[in-house]
Amino acid sequence: MIATPHWISTLGLRPCAFSSSIESLFGEPGLRAEAVKNVALSEDFFDDHFPRRPVMPGVLILEGMAQLSGLLLEAGLQEKPAKSAKAVLTILEKTKFRALVRPGDALQYCAEVVALNEAGGKTRVKALRDGLIVTATEMAFAFKEVQDPLLDEKHRRLMDLWLGRS
Repeated sequence: MIATPHWISTLGLRPCAFSSSIESLFGEPGLRAEAVKNVALSEDFFDDHFPRRPVMPGVLILEGMAQLSGLLLEAGLQEKPAKSAKAVLTILEKTKFRALVRPGDALQYCAEVVALNEAGGKTRVKALRDGLIVTATEMAFAFKEVQDPLLDEKHRRLMDLWLGRS
């Protein structure tokens, strides 16, 4: 279980991780990260979106893409001496939705670093279902220094979960 601040757990919320596992993570420009999201009918958002014809909201597909892209850029930044910052999404460009995602689908997220420097980075990301592009976009991120041991621990646990480490 991922640790959450006490006030969040009292609201009954859980961390919003929109990838089931990360298949590969390499953090240098030109390299990629891949993750899989298994879309289950039991996902909370299907209760309202839509009750008899469930469709995964596009914004949640983008969130999964942003989470993977942010981790990829953070991994690239950590290769540089004394750098530890969180990637914060700032811009979406050229975003296209091409197909619906339904329960039972497996989404494969593929992110590639286009640019990376100490101020931020840019990725090109696709979400695929059965090898066909469902969503494609470019994402720009800014790096923000955050000194929060609880956030660092949550990040470590989430990476352990995604990368299949115990």
